[in-house]
Amino acid sequence: MQRGPIWLVGMMGAGKSAVGALLAKALGRPFVDTDLEIEREAGSSVAEIFSSEGERGFRARERAAIEALCARDAVVALGGGAIAEPEIAERLARAGIVVYLRATPHTLLARVGDAETRPLLANLAPTARLAKLEALLALRAPAYESAAIAVATDGRAPEAVAAEIRRRLESVERADGSAREEPARA
Repeated sequence: MQRGPIWLVGMMGAGKSAVGALLAKALGRPFVDTDLEIEREAGSSVAEIFSSEGERGFRARERAAIEALCARDAVVALGGGAIAEPEIAERLARAGIVVYLRATPHTLLARVGDAETRPLLANLAPTARLAKLEALLALRAPAYESAAIAVATDGRAPEAVAAEIRRRLESVERADGSAREEPARA
């Protein structure tokens, strides 16, 4: 299998952390969640970073974490907005394989629950959270769709999603240093 990171992208609640841990174990690679790495480095939660430094400060920390991971053969779960930041999608694709975990806004809403630890959704009523998820998904969709592989996660166990990703990674050929498979439409 190809070297370099396997980047898992998608909205909050898409299953990146749960699927990533399972995929990493199956591939014999370390698993890294960039949000947890950022929290460890900062000594603060993502919500606290957003509160004290704003989204711009958080994104700067996220960019640094991504750069540090580009040379590692790890499975990496990225924050939901990481790939939508300028130049990040291209950087991810150059360093490794990008896998988009796709889920509908209703699935995402159910998975994030009250969202109190999600700075972009905290303190919103359920209908407002759904509207925010729909808006974020629409904004980020072009970046997500640039992924080499896309896998739908709605109504699927993390184990099934990880197994599908593993199978699809094995079928991807890297002729020109990049991997591209036609994304599956959900």
